[in-house]
Amino acid sequence: MFAIVDIETCGGKFEMRRGRIIEIAILVHDGLQVVERWSTLINPECTITTYFTRISGITNDMVADAPTFPQVAKRILELTEGHIFVAHNVGFDYGFVQEEFRSLGYKFRRETLCTVRLSRKLIPGKRSYSLGVLCESLGIEITDRHRALGDTEATAKLFDLLMQVKSTHPQYKNIGVDKIMKRKVDAIKEYILKKLPEECGVYYFLGKDREILYIGKSRNMYQRAIQHFGTDEPKRKKMLNELMNVDFVETGSELVALLVESAEIKKYKPRYNKVRKADSFTHAIDTWVADGIIHFKIVAADEANKPLQLFVGYAGAKEKLDRWLEDNTLCMRYCHLTDEDSVCFNHHIKKCNGICNGEEEPETYNLRAKRILADYALPHETFVLFDKGRNQDERAIIYMEDGQYFGHGYFDVSDSVTGREDIRGMVRRDYRYPDATDLVRGWMKQNEKVKMIAV
Repeated sequence: MFAIVDIETCGGKFEMRRGRIIEIAILVHDGLQVVERWSTLINPECTITTYFTRISGITNDMVADAPTFPQVAKRILELTEGHIFVAHNVGFDYGFVQEEFRSLGYKFRRETLCTVRLSRKLIPGKRSYSLGVLCESLGIEITDRHRALGDTEATAKLFDLLMQVKSTHPQYKNIGVDKIMKRKVDAIKEYILKKLPEECGVYYFLGKDREILYIGKSRNMYQRAIQHFGTDEPKRKKMLNELMNVDFVETGSELVALLVESAEIKKYKPRYNKVRKADSFTHAIDTWVADGIIHFKIVAADEANKPLQLFVGYAGAKEKLDRWLEDNTLCMRYCHLTDEDSVCFNHHIKKCNGICNGEEEPETYNLRAKRILADYALPHETFVLFDKGRNQDERAIIYMEDGQYFGHGYFDVSDSVTGREDIRGMVRRDYRYPDATDLVRGWMKQNEKVKMIAV
């Protein structure tokens, strides 16, 4: 059984405030003929712009009294349950319907069939495979073009014609539609998506002999995998052609996923990962106070006493320090980019306020330097962060000790967390990659309401 679907939308992609479904039509097809028809306008609970009204003819007044998606969701489930979801360019229609259900907290999953791809297989050589042009070339009349029911009726007629062509096709007549449509990457995609949960964690794309091709993290591993398969980037498409399997680890916590992903990329160095491969850092920007003035200096990583940030080379450190100079009107002398006793060049071009020439008070200069320090400050030397666990009875724990990332773990919500020894017993001490602390610091800036205790 097939559910032939078409939708009209008020946006090119699903968003909660725009890009919603404004009309849907579903024809249930038993493989021989349409056995049930249903269509409805949908109130998107947002404004339909004139651009999309020109495409479909659907106005805000037309949908004002129409049901909302939650009100028709049950009917859509009934009409598609156990059926193959068919559409012309199925990724668009299926993606929108799936996202509408996701906004309701429901996981909508159906097998899909694309009449664009099926047409390319069975009737190759057409000038265009858009629904309008293709139907015109095949003598299929479309009434109410760009209205859901009209386009669905046309897609159903196209589907009937394709089944007729298939029945006499020398290559495909004895092959099921699913086999005609399925490429190797489609079979792998289906297998991968069945394995991955819609949960937060780290996933490992595996190739031949379980070689790790790529490591990623996501708050929703299933959805992230769908994005991978939808890419047009040549390097990613090459990776998908080598993809054979997937492993994953649920973390619950996005911060734990970020830390695990970074460490695993450094450990395995997958071919298709671009960032976070560096596991050694050669340079750092160090800071100290001397004669009442805040200093910054690029030094060898192992010589830094209070490193603000670590780098894989001098060039990265220099680029960062140059940006600080520019954005905060710092002095080259006190960033150790010129002679220690000279009036810096930036002062001559009025990009330094003259602390190197006795024209600015240290307190005034330090106010700007402290803005940088504030970006790298941690709330305590030793503290614990609490985040979501892998289930409702569990919490993740991220432990920072003496200003550095120590490790992470999980505990039952019924357990009490007290002193350092209890906490150390709960966490797994991770290998201390130097940038792990930067990851924690950056995550905390974006999640200011995270629960934390000093220990």
